[in-house]
Amino acid sequence: MPQLTSKILPAAVLLVGAVGLGGCATKSYVREQIAPVSQRVDTLETRLQATDGTAKSALAEAQAASGQLQNNGQRLDQLTGRVDGIDQRLQVQERKPAKRPRN
Repeated sequence: MPQLTSKILPAAVLLVGAVGLGGCATKSYVREQIAPVSQRVDTLETRLQATDGTAKSALAEAQAASGQLQNNGQRLDQLTGRVDGIDQRLQVQERKPAKRPRN
């Protein structure tokens, strides 16, 4: 038995070594495999930056519109008060008896 073990052991070591070292990838192979993914990531980053710029622009416009809306609301409130005052004065005038013309 010891003779069989001494013949099998080196063969097993060689087999394990060949299988283990055969799985190593070179730097050029890895770069070659990663290149398409890297290009896609770069493209997506560019699109993301453009989308981010558009979103920031839309946010700025929305904030400006919101400020204008608040100003318009305040102005409308002021005008509503003035219209109500004019309406009340008109109703008072309508309730007064008509003046007769002088002869």
